[in-house]
Amino acid sequence: MQRHFSLTAWRLAAAGLLASGFLLTAGAQPTLNGCRIAPGTICAEARLSGAHLRDADLARSNLAMARLDRADLRGANLRNANLRRAKLDGARLEGSMLSNADLHGADLSRASLRGAHLANADLQDADLRDADMRDAILRGARLQGANLEGARLGGTDLRRANLAAAELRGVQLQTVDLRGANLENADLRDADVSSARFDATTVWRNARMHGCSGCPQ
Repeated sequence: MQRHFSLTAWRLAAAGLLASGFLLTAGAQPTLNGCRIAPGTICAEARLSGAHLRDADLARSNLAMARLDRADLRGANLRNANLRRAKLDGARLEGSMLSNADLHGADLSRASLRGAHLANADLQDADLRDADMRDAILRGARLQGANLEGARLGGTDLRRANLAAAELRGVQLQTVDLRGANLENADLRDADVSSARFDATTVWRNARMHGCSGCPQ
């Protein structure tokens, strides 16, 4: 028999973890639309649009193809999580932990990733259009074929990131760290890297750089 605890629900709400659809059972962990909110949970294709999951611990969880658009995941622990092809458009991920996460083909358009930790994350073919990535750490991340048009990248750490064939047209890479980054075949037309940091280990081979400010000639 399922029981609802209003006091427990109130405390979860105060912690930013309560959303419409949470069901609390005696001795159980919180669930949201049938998805257990806990590390290692298996919730592929879960419907969590607009969920309030601030500071939630979902490390190592399987959330492949989950709908997390407009979700509040600020400060959430998503290390080593499977978010392959997940819908995270418009999500709030400020300060979240996404190191080693699989975000291959994920939709992160208009998402806020400010200050997020994405070291060694797989973002190949991800949609990052108009995302806020200021001060995010993407050291060693795989961004081959990712679309970053309109993304905000001020102070972003992209050291040793693989941006081969990435779409960066018109992007302002202000104070971005590109040392050791691979930009082979990337589209940098009309981009601005004049204040970015790069060195002899940065790869520019075959990058399209027409109209790029600060790009090596």
